[in-house]
Amino acid sequence: MTYDDIANKGLVLLGCGKMGSAMLEGWIKGGLPATSVNVIDPKPSDWLQGTGVHINSKLPEAPAIVLVAVKPQMMGAALPTLQAMGGGPTLFISVAAGTPIKHFEAVLGSDTPIIRAMPNTPAAVAQGITAIVGNKRSTTAHLDAAEALLEAIGAVVRLKSESQIDAVTGVSGSGPAYVFHLIECLAAAGEGQGLGPELAMQLAKATVAGAGALAMQAEETPSQLRVNVTSPNGTTQAGLDVLMDSEKGLPPLIRHTVAAATHRSKELARDA
Repeated sequence: MTYDDIANKGLVLLGCGKMGSAMLEGWIKGGLPATSVNVIDPKPSDWLQGTGVHINSKLPEAPAIVLVAVKPQMMGAALPTLQAMGGGPTLFISVAAGTPIKHFEAVLGSDTPIIRAMPNTPAAVAQGITAIVGNKRSTTAHLDAAEALLEAIGAVVRLKSESQIDAVTGVSGSGPAYVFHLIECLAAAGEGQGLGPELAMQLAKATVAGAGALAMQAEETPSQLRVNVTSPNGTTQAGLDVLMDSEKGLPPLIRHTVAAATHRSKELARDA
């Protein structure tokens, strides 16, 4: 399914907050005509109203794709409004956290092709990563279409089963918050060693951003990159001796962190 196919049949975007807006901006920049997009949003932003898309207007009967980007707590009221589109050729893609495929099948029908996606917040600057998985009615062509759309906000990976979504949530879905807290801690530690607050924060942000960019672009593994910057008995080694402690360092802390987020994701899915 190409942008031309979507343009001919139309795309419905249910919810246009930060994530929805980031995707819509990427689609339009990628060549999808704004007039082929129908947005349903109770409080459209000024930016949205200036894009040229149809807002809260009559929807096509069988659009190529419906992308659900509402908050989980709004799903119960929003999704039934699109029930008539289920059971047909329309592909439903959800980026709503904590809402399993079975919930969509219960509302839309099990014959509906449904793809669940887990993006993360760097999507706002087109640097996100999204994991996708489809139900039994989703074909390779459906997954290809979802991947093409979601690449507007960053990289896309395919999962073998929906059960992996919870671990993805714990790693990449919640992961940006862990990194933001690392920046906070690194800056605070710099202050503790005598740096001014603004300088410490500037150094911490640039260090994390630069290291991340290097990890993505370098041919070496992160482990090798770490070795490359670590001189024997040097300053980095002194810091890593603390950070890499198997009992009190970062490895057990990150394991517990990701496990807690994964467990909570499973709880939310059971309650959906």
